[in-house]
Amino acid sequence: MTPDSSVVRFEEVSLHFGATPALDGVSFEMGAGETRILFGAAGSGKTTLLKVAMGLIQPDSGRVFLFGQDITRLSERQMFDLRARVGILFQEGGLFDSLTVEENVAYPLLHQRALQEPLAHTNGATRTVADRVQESLNFVELGQTLEKYPSELSGGMRRRVGIARALVSAPALLLYDSPTAGLDPITANHIVALILKEREERNTATIVVTHRYLDGHLIANFRYNPSSGTVDRASRAPGKAGRVTTKFFVMREGRLVFQGSEAELQAATDPYVRKFQRHGSA
Repeated sequence: MTPDSSVVRFEEVSLHFGATPALDGVSFEMGAGETRILFGAAGSGKTTLLKVAMGLIQPDSGRVFLFGQDITRLSERQMFDLRARVGILFQEGGLFDSLTVEENVAYPLLHQRALQEPLAHTNGATRTVADRVQESLNFVELGQTLEKYPSELSGGMRRRVGIARALVSAPALLLYDSPTAGLDPITANHIVALILKEREERNTATIVVTHRYLDGHLIANFRYNPSSGTVDRASRAPGKAGRVTTKFFVMREGRLVFQGSEAELQAATDPYVRKFQRHGSA
C-alpha cells in the first residue's frame, strides 16, 4: 500500500492527557474496503484513536494521514472538507433528542460545506437533502420513521438511525464506537449485518470499536451478498475468498499490543490479549 492509497495512516502517534498516556506510539494503516476490529479494556485509548483519526484531537507527537493528506497539525477550519468524507457512529447512537429522525440524519448534509455541491448533482440528477435522508433511512430499514423523535424508538432503532446519519454523506471511512453495546443478540447481529452491507456495497474503510468478540468474528468471516440480500460466509462470496481485509487490534494503556488476523489473535499467548479471544463457540 502506498502512502497516497491509504485511507488512514498513523505513524508513531502519541497523546497524553496530563501524565496519562491516551495513545503511545501507535502505528497502522488501512485502505479502501478494509476493516479494523478494535478491542481493549475501558480507558485503553480506543475512542481516542477514533477522534484522532478524524482530526477531532491533535496528537502530541507522530503523524496522522487521512486520505493521503497529513492532518496532524491542520486547523479545525482546514479539516472541514476532509472530515466530510468520514462518518461516525457515536456510543449509544449520539442522536439529538430535540430533533426528529429526519433532522438528525440530515444534520451532516446541512452542516458540511464540502457535501453541498456533490449533493446537488449526482449522476447528472438533482438530489435534495430529503432524497439522501430517505435513501439512508431505507438502507437501515427505517424509511417510515422520518417524523419520529429518538425517544419514540427502541435502542436498536436509535442505533440504526445513528448508522443512517453516519452513512448519509456516502463517506469513504466509517468509524463505529461500540455499535452493539447494550443491545440484545438478535439486534446486535442486525447492526453488524448493516456494517457489512455498507462495507461491501461502497468499499468503505471501517474501524469498529467493540467489546463483543462475535462482532469481529462476523465482520471478518462474512460478506453481504447484494444478489440475495443476505449475509454469507466469505468463502461463498465471489471474488472475495482469500483476501484478508479484516484485522484485529488490541489496545492497552494507549498502546497497540496486538495487530493481526483472527487466527493470530486466537493463537496469542499474552495474558492481556487472551482476554479478547473467543472462549467457546462464536
